[in-house]
Amino acid sequence: MAEPVSQNAPEDDPDRSEEDKPRLSRSEERGGSRRRRAKPAKKRSFWKELPILLVIALVLTILIQTFLAKVFMIPSGSMEATLHGCPGCTGDRILVDRVTYDFTEPSPGDVIVFKGPQAWINNEIAPQESSNVVVQALRGLGSLVGFAPPDERDFVKRVIAVGGQTVQCCDPQGRVIVDGKALDEPYIYWDTSIQEQKAFEPVKVPAGMLWVMGDNRNNSDDSRFQGGGGVNGVVPVENVIGKARIIVLPPSRWGGITDHNPQESAQPVALGAPAWQSGLPLGAGIAAAWPALFVGRKLKSGLRRAAGRKP
Repeated sequence: MAEPVSQNAPEDDPDRSEEDKPRLSRSEERGGSRRRRAKPAKKRSFWKELPILLVIALVLTILIQTFLAKVFMIPSGSMEATLHGCPGCTGDRILVDRVTYDFTEPSPGDVIVFKGPQAWINNEIAPQESSNVVVQALRGLGSLVGFAPPDERDFVKRVIAVGGQTVQCCDPQGRVIVDGKALDEPYIYWDTSIQEQKAFEPVKVPAGMLWVMGDNRNNSDDSRFQGGGGVNGVVPVENVIGKARIIVLPPSRWGGITDHNPQESAQPVALGAPAWQSGLPLGAGIAAAWPALFVGRKLKSGLRRAAGRKP
């Protein structure tokens, strides 16, 4: 039979059960927990956390603009009045969607930003770069967030025709024609009193290419002129950076960017033949008239002779 444990046994006796050990009061337990609790870490000051927050914000900005959307500055007026830009003034800042064309192809009417093909870059005058390292760094940062012109040769234009389509200008009303239909282009802007587009011969756009033009139709170096025009002026689909969606700055021009498809309401056009071709039937008729008249006279005289010989 087990012997009872003496009340005078030491508290740390390993043979004592938990039930036999004296219990602490609640106040004693709270006091002990306070002694065991670690001191809270001292918070960093705002000025110490600010650089960390700025670095995180910059990294997130780079990631977003690299993979999702990027802000571009419009440096010229070739897309007036859809997009505002001019030398020496504050141009529009636009948000370009970089995800859409991972799943779809550019369509007629889309306003796109793209890297200029070699034929386009050759026609551009390279800007003078500062030799100051600090200025170059600030320019690069400003370009990244859309507050300075980009270093690379990027362009913004509207898609007019895609691979496999034939584009030319113009019909009797001065409209661009794609696959025999005159386009509906309400976005065209005329910066002069002359509302007439420069004519160009039919061009069949190769597969995987785009024919692009500026909305400021008489003040835009686009597929009509780049690389000498024709097929040399088309833009590879793989060069497209993204689709222009929203004007983000200045606040007075906030709003979406129209992607009106000019081919949806296009009207069939009966293209007239060149003047020299139109004159072919008349010339052929005149040329054939003389032999026909000569043969007719011969037949008539022969019939008369035959009739005169009859008794």
